[in-house]
Amino acid sequence: MRRFFVWSALAALIGLILAGVAYWAYWTYYARFQPVTVTRNQAEIQRLLDEASWVSAGGGGEPLYIIAYRDSAALQRYEREEVPKLRAAGVEARIILFARPEREGLAQSTAAERATVAELWLTRDWTLYQRWTATPVRNWTAAGIPAADGNLARGAVVEAGRTFVTRLTEDLGQAGLQARYPLIIWRDREGFMKACACTDSRSWAFIRDDLDAPDRIDPPAVAPGDPQGPQAFPGDGSPESLPYPTLPPIPPAEAAAPVPGAAPAPAARPATPPAPRKAPEAKKSDDTTFF
Repeated sequence: MRRFFVWSALAALIGLILAGVAYWAYWTYYARFQPVTVTRNQAEIQRLLDEASWVSAGGGGEPLYIIAYRDSAALQRYEREEVPKLRAAGVEARIILFARPEREGLAQSTAAERATVAELWLTRDWTLYQRWTATPVRNWTAAGIPAADGNLARGAVVEAGRTFVTRLTEDLGQAGLQARYPLIIWRDREGFMKACACTDSRSWAFIRDDLDAPDRIDPPAVAPGDPQGPQAFPGDGSPESLPYPTLPPIPPAEAAAPVPGAAPAPAARPATPPAPRKAPEAKKSDDTTFF
């Protein structure tokens, strides 16, 4: 009986350990990448999104909001790899940029960044956004854009963007979401609002699943003769290549005509084979053998 209780306790301990390991693996590799379903302050969050100045390439489909700052590597990767898939599913990606405030006395944004953020909030110029994101951060000078520093109106626009982010993260924090960027907000097929701090690419599959977006996009087919397509060269085996022409055989070279008044060239004498040499005779020995 005592042995039964010992083995039962050991089995229970092993079961608890296995359950703990399974929960850890579930949380580490799956659950922590799932989006959060927003059940509180939905109306307030939607109002903030509607009032914010976002930029978009258009499309007019189901909106998906991406909130981030300019030099976020995760934002650049998400926009490069995932936004085309969402656009293929009829989703309109709306990007809201803000300039990060100072942190412990250190500036987290540049004057050129603040000027560009204010310009985007005022004009919502998609072309400007494309030029900005296509230029390395250190090379962007915001040439031709009015400065936000020292400008009361444009400085207030920059602060309004920061206030928007602060209020949005507070509302999402009540849903259990810790704000990291890019912060993405959308509605699924049933209309539920969801949010994701999508710094890790393992979170992106949940968004594609909610919005019926494809996991990959095949490159578009290139029409024959399109300058953007691969160029064909003769002999490379492609249908558009031209075969090499069949050239006639090269005739043998003709003898040069004799020049008038010149002495004829002496005829070449046939080569005489060398005469065979007589083999040398064996010398007679002068040695006398005595018996």
